Amino acid sequence: MEDLGVPRGVAIPETQEVQVHFDGACQPPRGGGVSTYGFVIEGAGLFYEECGLAVPPFSEHATNNVGEYVGAIRALEWLSSRRFHGRVLLFGDSQLVIRQISGEYAVRKAHLKEYHRWLTTLSKGFSEVRFEWIPRAQNSRADELSKQAVAEHAAQASQSRAGRRLRETGVYVDPVPDDL
Repeated sequence: MEDLGVPRGVAIPETQEVQVHFDGACQPPRGGGVSTYGFVIEGAGLFYEECGLAVPPFSEHATNNVGEYVGAIRALEWLSSRRFHGRVLLFGDSQLVIRQISGEYAVRKAHLKEYHRWLTTLSKGFSEVRFEWIPRAQNSRADELSKQAVAEHAAQASQSRAGRRLRETGVYVDPVPDDL
């Protein structure tokens, strides 16, 4: 993916606000398959999109919620790597992640606590970070990116699952599509 960020040596005014739309996806939806993220950054002279795997395929932590957290985390990491430390407004369609990061909900799942902790830590590197829930329809590009990553990685993941079954059992079993 081409880096369309601000060129090296160009100062980014700290008074400007950057908007981030982030999302996560998982196939199959209940987890344990391919978990991905997508995000879009706009503002303060920046525009950048990214998508990818949130965790290795078939990890026990391959869930939609992990994908959502990773989307927000990767966006803040990208901004930090560009030395942007101004105001950031993050939009996401996951009520769980938005309410957990804002403190409305407790983080009960042990595996989400590390993501929550890292997102909180990253947030401290900016003058202000706000999280806002938006309906999925208003988060369409980030949603598209997270689903694009699922499509890109699903075939590769299915092949690796078949290969793992062969190594574990000595019997090749053609993977059953998740939508059956």
